[in-house]
Amino acid sequence: MARIVLKLSGEALAGERRTGFDEATVRLVARQVKQLVDEGIEVGIVTGGGNFWRGRTGNEIDRVKADQIGMLATVMNCIYVSEIFRGEGMMTSVLTPFECGSFTKLFSKDRANKYFARGMVVFFAGGTGHPFFSTDTGVVLRAIEVDADVILLAKNVDGIYDSDPNRNPDAKRFDSISIDEVIERGLQAVDMTASILAKENRMPMRVFALQEENSIIRAAKGDFNGTTITVE
Repeated sequence: MARIVLKLSGEALAGERRTGFDEATVRLVARQVKQLVDEGIEVGIVTGGGNFWRGRTGNEIDRVKADQIGMLATVMNCIYVSEIFRGEGMMTSVLTPFECGSFTKLFSKDRANKYFARGMVVFFAGGTGHPFFSTDTGVVLRAIEVDADVILLAKNVDGIYDSDPNRNPDAKRFDSISIDEVIERGLQAVDMTASILAKENRMPMRVFALQEENSIIRAAKGDFNGTTITVE
């Protein structure tokens, strides 16, 4: 595997704080990513924004504006995580689909590939740049655009279950499941738009719990505790 795109949920970045950032958690992520980079794996990062804002829960304001706030939340997350990565000895760049002054650079496939070739970790912030699309769709879109080999989905739960494990103690976790079955059963690995995009473009995914020891390294190498979403 030469290139992965890692999706970090906003809640995972917050750790037990639930909002904002938990620096210890982010540094653990950074050290795992550095090991992968040192081994020659190219790494792209997408973050959610749920540790600051969830657009779909902002019902008191216009949905478009709520989603725009959510996009900016992901930019803040990427800038913060990028700086922690730099402190751990990596080169990074934050790309967005819209202008953010001098804070970020505009996304293009050519620019991303240039940074990957330089050994940089590339952060894809701002989602798709459009309302009504989640960061799930954003991560699948970017992974397809930059020809990633696989998407790693780091969550607060250790894979995909046939029902909500927080509500059903008998919920069954899948070790492997096809994207067709994910769509057919309406399982919430990623949202439906992202699932269909992954299916149409044959983009595999691996879902795992961020909190487990060396979870990112293990998921990148395919020997992990979680669920593989196949696209065969």
